[in-house]
Amino acid sequence: MNDTPKILLIEDDEGIAEPLVFGLQSEGMTVLSAPNGAQGLALARREHPDVILLDVMLPDTDGFAICRTLRGESATPILMLTARGQEMDRVMGLELGADDYIVKPFSFRELLARVRAVLRRRDLDRGPAPRAADRIAVGEIVLDRTARQLWRRGQLVELSPREFDLMVALMERIGQALSRQELLDRVWGEEWVGNPRTLDVHVRWLREKIEDDSAAPLYIETVRGHGYRFVDPTARGAPNAHA
Repeated sequence: MNDTPKILLIEDDEGIAEPLVFGLQSEGMTVLSAPNGAQGLALARREHPDVILLDVMLPDTDGFAICRTLRGESATPILMLTARGQEMDRVMGLELGADDYIVKPFSFRELLARVRAVLRRRDLDRGPAPRAADRIAVGEIVLDRTARQLWRRGQLVELSPREFDLMVALMERIGQALSRQELLDRVWGEEWVGNPRTLDVHVRWLREKIEDDSAAPLYIETVRGHGYRFVDPTARGAPNAHA
């Protein structure tokens, strides 16, 4: 099997694209490049890259639309590149499923560090389960580490690799309040650099998938000013969750 990382760059500015392609290739990566959204989407579907670098301002569409489409089809990590650094733009990218948001101008060293961080995450996802015990059952939820599957009321819940890792981190420490930084270090890696709000976005996605009412969660509690806690609603008698 070829373990050379495959990177897809969707960027219309040749002054940015050419040095990025050269630099990433110099680091031993295979790089595919597309100057617009249509070609980029076609390459993503055909070549199945390991990481997608996606510019927001494209000549035929915007990167947010491409991100939304890609995230509906796969869990491939997406790093958005843009000169638009306003908070609402960053939040929009994250909520559409982007894994990170890099504001231009950025250094190649910074970009390379972020690409390597998501590639390490990919390698961990492919590796063996870290614990011998393969199942955790809490209420109506069953998590199988070996199969990397989550079941709710006997129905399989579709999770991205990062959503699954976040569930493992929470369910392995049931009843314990985990800090935001602890969860980011565990799921994204201690060397990960990015917007910490991505944790909140992933928690929201999990609640939408495992809770009857994501606005009044029974399993994933917010510990205000600290982080999150996974609880067994059947063991406490009455819900005490905070959205």
